Amino acid sequence: MKEKQNTLFVGSLAKGLKLLRAFDETATEMSLTDLARRTGLDKSATQRLANTLHIEGMLDKDPETKRFRPSHAWLELAYAYFWSDPLVKQAMPQLIDLSQRLGSTVNLTELSGDHIIYVSRLPNGSSQFSATLVGRRLPALNASAGRAMISTWALEERNHVVDTWPIQQFTPKTTTDRDAIRAGVEEAAQMGYATTQNQMILNQTGIAAPIIGPDGRAHAAVQCSVSSHHWSHDRIEEDLLPYILDAALAIAPQSRGGY
Repeated sequence: MKEKQNTLFVGSLAKGLKLLRAFDETATEMSLTDLARRTGLDKSATQRLANTLHIEGMLDKDPETKRFRPSHAWLELAYAYFWSDPLVKQAMPQLIDLSQRLGSTVNLTELSGDHIIYVSRLPNGSSQFSATLVGRRLPALNASAGRAMISTWALEERNHVVDTWPIQQFTPKTTTDRDAIRAGVEEAAQMGYATTQNQMILNQTGIAAPIIGPDGRAHAAVQCSVSSHHWSHDRIEEDLLPYILDAALAIAPQSRGGY
């Protein structure tokens, strides 16, 4: 339904949300001019919206530079989300056990449109700062977790996804050939897990196992990232994969009620 035809659509609220979504890791603090440029809104509307969001506690405003940044209210919203998502609570004991066993970064990911989003992350001592933060979104076709989830869907749907969902170049070795991605998804469908290499970070291998929902499809996955220098394919299959698969299988039955 188009926005103009939807009588329940509130345009001013949508513009305010668009302004909030302008903030990301590349733009953590912005002036009104920055906000107007990133959102495409005119400066007058940007000024009214930004100041309203500041008064309502959604944006902090530096008294000297007049620049805006996300406020603590965003953390309160994230806190509410975690309590509303039963899978996070159900998965946490398995993720903690898996992290302790592997000594590697362990993630719980969920599908968010045509992207995956990290909803829980248990980093190890050598993790980069970006690998410790929840909320990061990545194109599903680029990620082992996304491919693992998609692999549980019907063949026709898998092919449609591979043909139409976005792909992003993160490294010189990121796979952008859709036929190669399709082959990776089909391999995951046969093996029950997905692996990727050099997709988001050079010399990093991602391993993911789908968490199967009540309809036989996955919309979440357990994922682990390791250094390709230290982890060969055989070592991953012997020392990592069994635990990752066990964790995903252990979470799946618990997810039947709210997944």
